[in-house]
Amino acid sequence: MDSVGCGELPDASVYGDEGSDTLGNIAREVGLRVPTLRSLGLSEVAAIGGDRVPPRGAFGRMAESSAGKDSVTGHWEMMGIVLERPFPTFPKGFPADVIREFEARIGRSSLGNTVASGTTIIDALGPEHVRTGQPIVYTSADSVFQIAAHESVIPVDELYRICGVAFDLVGRGMGVGRVIARPFVGEPGHFTRTSNRRDFALEPFQTTVMDQMKAAGHAVVGIGKIEDLFAGRGLTRAIHTTSDDHGMTVLESELGTTPRGLLAINLVDFDTQYGHRNDVRGYAANLERFDARLAGFLPRLGPADLLIVTADHGNDPTTPSTDHSREHVPVLIFGEAVRPDANIGTRSTFADLGRTIGEAFGLPPLAHGTSFLSDVVR
Repeated sequence: MDSVGCGELPDASVYGDEGSDTLGNIAREVGLRVPTLRSLGLSEVAAIGGDRVPPRGAFGRMAESSAGKDSVTGHWEMMGIVLERPFPTFPKGFPADVIREFEARIGRSSLGNTVASGTTIIDALGPEHVRTGQPIVYTSADSVFQIAAHESVIPVDELYRICGVAFDLVGRGMGVGRVIARPFVGEPGHFTRTSNRRDFALEPFQTTVMDQMKAAGHAVVGIGKIEDLFAGRGLTRAIHTTSDDHGMTVLESELGTTPRGLLAINLVDFDTQYGHRNDVRGYAANLERFDARLAGFLPRLGPADLLIVTADHGNDPTTPSTDHSREHVPVLIFGEAVRPDANIGTRSTFADLGRTIGEAFGLPPLAHGTSFLSDVVR
């Protein structure tokens, strides 16, 4: 659940995220009806209110030990990589010489080069972009170089090419975590982003659990933007999705056709559609939609299947910031072999998740992470 955090980390003040609590603050502001997640133990680790329901699975929360709070950092740590230094960020925009070089390489001048919300900057600069054909460049509190363009002005394939040029310059050249293509459509005053987003990310610096699994001959299927976040590494197959609902449909299909392996899915709408837009009610509604899909998914699990529900960072829509927030994340574990009401506490690193998956498949430990498999399996 991309960005579904459950309360600030001890170092949240370093990131300007004091008071962030994505799930708790949403529940306090508009309420949450998530009976399936509650039955898996969400109310044990998140302040969502309501009477206690004895969890039918194991539960806990995880703290991020890497520096930073972006999706690449969170996902890499889940798979065993802990970053000592955060990816570089550019709170005043990118240096002028970098933008000049970018423009020279793509053969176009650009607009923006500022820190902004994606929807806000498209509304502000979209008309000029449509008139001039200049792509819109912007960043955020994360290590990202984002490029927005109207699909009728710069076709999607050309936008991807431009992003590839940018990635060579600022990704491989400067260590920026991601270049993100942000295509949109519509008319001035009514621009909307499309599902043709694409992330160009750095390759993991070290071996991940996914790499180990693939090398051992196991299926590793990335659903949603998993392929983008790991630059295609460690996957035997990738399936991109158009929405969280579509993602759940794909997950259900893959569960029926992949007898053994890892199905890794990122549900990005929580973050992109609601967290970054400070849409509290929309975020709550998406949690409730996911909860309903999860209710239909659980009976599909086989006796040897293990379901883990977690997140990669926070993005509290109730705060003034539209950026990610430095938070704990929930971890809910369910399956026929899982002991009900087992509390794994607060893990010191997301890498514990990867080590748990590794142990389940008999893989040797990586440098980071402690398995909680024996704490939850009967």
